[in-house]
Amino acid sequence: MSSQRPTSRDRSGSTWTRLRPRAGLLGTYLLLTIVGVIFVFPFVFMAATSLKTSEEVFRYPPRLLPMEAVKAVVAGEELPLYDIPVDDTTYQMAAVESGIRAGLFAPPDSPTETTLWPLELAAPVLDESGEEVTQEVEGEALPLYDVAYEEGTERQVKMRNTSVARFILPEDTSVSSYAVLRTATAVESPTAHPENFSTVLEKEGFGRNVTNTILVTLAVVFGQLFTSILGGYAFARIKFPFRNALFLVYLGSIMVPFVVLIIPLYQLMVGIGWVDSIPALIFPWIFSAYGTFLMRQFFITIPKELEEAAFIDGASRWTILWRIYVPLSLPALATLGTFAFLYAWNSFVWPFVVISTGNEAAQVITVALTQFGGRAAVSPQLVFAGVVIAVSFPILVFIIVQRYYQANVASSGIK
Repeated sequence: MSSQRPTSRDRSGSTWTRLRPRAGLLGTYLLLTIVGVIFVFPFVFMAATSLKTSEEVFRYPPRLLPMEAVKAVVAGEELPLYDIPVDDTTYQMAAVESGIRAGLFAPPDSPTETTLWPLELAAPVLDESGEEVTQEVEGEALPLYDVAYEEGTERQVKMRNTSVARFILPEDTSVSSYAVLRTATAVESPTAHPENFSTVLEKEGFGRNVTNTILVTLAVVFGQLFTSILGGYAFARIKFPFRNALFLVYLGSIMVPFVVLIIPLYQLMVGIGWVDSIPALIFPWIFSAYGTFLMRQFFITIPKELEEAAFIDGASRWTILWRIYVPLSLPALATLGTFAFLYAWNSFVWPFVVISTGNEAAQVITVALTQFGGRAAVSPQLVFAGVVIAVSFPILVFIIVQRYYQANVASSGIK
């Protein structure tokens, strides 16, 4: 009985078969990472900009991280530092004098080896008639100068005139150099300006707007949870005439566009006297057809045997609802609460309509941000700080209730 050894093609084919699932998984993770970075980058840019100064925001080319100039005390004055090359070594030096008339000098035989030096330390070379002596360098007649460097005088040609600044080393003021201040590289380090948030909250009145938004959002969320629990239980477990027809009519109200309701709701608020007041932002939204539908569908999945056993033990419907149904419905309640929170927190049209622009004490953060964007056009870092405050609360809430939301999604697929 003979055996045949596998060929190299067979071995390579089997190796690829084993590696193909891993390669596909690696490609999936790589694609998800790229997509995640693309989606996260605007939030990172927003957070970084909120910690900048206005000069950093308008700087070109733009930079992601906020930076500030590194400074040193020279002769009792705090001056910014620059990277200045001196004898093939780069030092962090401070500019102590600017606007010095200078020239760009170079040896006649090496015109690329240029040096910036003040004109007061260079004397033009004159002929017998008192005219400047020139030398042709790369087809151009350039004047000759005797340049007095620290190590001695050298005869060089002047390429062009310019203006420089004198830089000194803070640790050793005897070390100095000359460079163009406009093109010098400033020494910078990452920094942050969290005072932007305190400016927005205190000076711009955002603290009151955030408080109003939190109050309105919590009232709407708890109101919707309470009414949806009662409505969902009634439509799921209590039998009464025209229950299903009434439920369909109530559910059909979801299809009514909000713009159709704005005028009737506003007239109702005018009749009640709630215009320009916080209750106008709360009470119209504590009833939710979607929330009632969600809780009804979840209550239907709870076995009736639990309710029947509770009835036998003498429990009332109220006790059964709050002692049995509600504890079992935490995933659904977390989902409904998340949706209600996001809707109430991000609501803009209705607060903009029912609260006048002059009544800043009753405004919510979405309306305040739109008005603040116009007032603080020259300080976009403050606008970004307000946006960070506005988005941080929904993100925090979602992180807290995320496990309940995922549990609801997972349980919805169980048969």
